[in-house]
Amino acid sequence: MPAENHDAYKPAEIAALIETAGVAKAALPLHRMAMLAMLAGAFIGFGAALWCVAMAGADPGFGPHRVLGGAVFSLGLILVVVGGAELFTGNALMVMAAVDRRIALGALLRNWGIVYLGNLVGAVGLAVAFGLAGLLDGPMGAVAAKAAATKASLPSLEAFVRGALCNALVCLAVWLSFAARSATDKILGVLWPVTAFVALGLEHSVANMFLFPAGLWAGSEASWAGVAANLLWVTLGNVVGGAGGVALAYRFAYGAMRG
Repeated sequence: MPAENHDAYKPAEIAALIETAGVAKAALPLHRMAMLAMLAGAFIGFGAALWCVAMAGADPGFGPHRVLGGAVFSLGLILVVVGGAELFTGNALMVMAAVDRRIALGALLRNWGIVYLGNLVGAVGLAVAFGLAGLLDGPMGAVAAKAAATKASLPSLEAFVRGALCNALVCLAVWLSFAARSATDKILGVLWPVTAFVALGLEHSVANMFLFPAGLWAGSEASWAGVAANLLWVTLGNVVGGAGGVALAYRFAYGAMRG
């Protein structure tokens, strides 16, 4: 028998794997796509909740605390990547398959729309569960409330650019996970890009879908108009950073791929 290959997949192989995954994602039946999207929203919410715990009582400007918060937040994307779920931000990489006409534009937009709504339901549902459990009555809720108010007050341009930079790192984390041949490799591939975007103060639309309701439950002064504006501009930034900054860049670097 030939020796088992433990080396990571090469970048061109990753591109082909991601295109093939994009085709499979676009073909998911509605019920499966929606359920996996709700799970992903809850998974990212768990990561955001753990971030709130890590930052409780900490100086938000102290670098090591920010890095620790980012490291624990990576739980969310680890659950998505290893456990299997449909995350709107990571699915920006499906643009590679769309550019190569392996999936139609309508199928891409269908996936994004259903997954975005499913992520919202999962994240908000988890926030409500935390509230009902009394977990937002203490330090965790205070962190969420402050984060919600800060995010809701971000100027639109800052929210957009932070969203773009964030999803470039998220999609790079997903890209690295496709290089992996084991669950351990996937976890290590996800850890540092996610730690970076959280520590740098960037904006993730699905994480915000949890932090806003959690913060409002805990008494945040965030306005509904500010919440809506943040989600709009951060979502647009996430699409630009993930689809344009990573997916299209790698597509043009490696050309048309066939998995």
